[in-house]
Amino acid sequence: MPFSLRLTFEERAKLADAANGIPLGTYIKAVLFQEDLKKVRRRGTHPVADHRELARVLSALGSSRLSNNVNQLAKAVHTGSLPVNPDTESELRSACADIAAMRSMLIVALGLESEGP
Repeated sequence: MPFSLRLTFEERAKLADAANGIPLGTYIKAVLFQEDLKKVRRRGTHPVADHRELARVLSALGSSRLSNNVNQLAKAVHTGSLPVNPDTESELRSACADIAAMRSMLIVALGLESEGP
């Protein structure tokens, strides 16, 4: 059965801080009824550090045909029809470099690691 409680902005902030990422309803019930807090899956504990960088990566992914191209390569490998020549090797190396660059941008955008030299 739902229950409503009015809090000031400061009270809500203190409560959220005390809950430390645990859903507030779960935290309040555990404290009120002196229950052990079960391990709860937390969402959004690592906010995006750089929205512009994340937008750049998403834009690059959206404008690329990466998934389609990888699928075509996989199909060619399975059928044995992938030509192995300098052009193919160059294109594969270029695709790998693009993927590595996107990975680096995502790491920076998500604040998981600082941008290196």
